[in-house]
Amino acid sequence: MHHSILKDISEALEPLGIPIETGVYSEKPPEEYLVLVPMSDIFEHYADDLPGAELQEVRLSLFSKLNYQKRKGEISKALLEADFTITDRRYLGYEEDTGFHHFAIDVAKIYELSN
Repeated sequence: MHHSILKDISEALEPLGIPIETGVYSEKPPEEYLVLVPMSDIFEHYADDLPGAELQEVRLSLFSKLNYQKRKGEISKALLEADFTITDRRYLGYEEDTGFHHFAIDVAKIYELSN
């Protein structure tokens, strides 16, 4: 069975009610939204020359005209409770032309591969 970190992130964050898109936000953006960008898909734990697990990594870009600090905390808590590893969190800046704060949260999760 193929696991999808994008699907798992969306399910973990669904209770927060933040609109989520993959790649780029395609419509007129709301005051707050997330964009998920896949970063890597790495096979790990080799045994008998076959990968035993797959490490998937994704960057969550939070764009907010609201209190991004509060939302950052809520997102981080929900991800940790859903067994994601947060590998980086950083403020990428304020976009003067759009009025959005941009905050990135990088997450990873290992999925065991069934042979």
